[in-house]
Order: sequence, then C-alpha cells, then structure tokens
Amino acid sequence: MRLHQNQLWQQGRDLYRIVHLERLSVEYKKLDPSDAARGTHHKVTKKEFCRLIKGAVEVKG
Repeated sequence: MRLHQNQLWQQGRDLYRIVHLERLSVEYKKLDPSDAARGTHHKVTKKEFCRLIKGAVEVKG
C-alpha cells in the first residue's frame, strides 16, 4: 500500500485524511462524516496508521 498526502480513507463510517507524511510518521485528520471541515488531528507512526486503516477503502476523487 502506498501512502500519499491528502489521501482519504474510509473505515466503516470513519474518514481519515493524511495531512502530513514523513518517513516514519503520519499526521492525519479524523473527519466528522456530517461536516468534513470539522475533525481532530492525530500524529502516529506509519505502522500504527497502517494498522488503523487495515481493511479500509481509499476514497477517490
């Protein structure tokens, strides 16, 4: 799986957008499905993020 900045992933009802991507860490925003402008920022390792989105679907466009 290749990760890129601004990718949007959907896991169930949860949406995750990659805000900043580094070699070993990922900053992402967990979006509120009812209001995409709202959400919470998180910083985790790349390994933790991949575990979080395991089974998720990338939202295109």
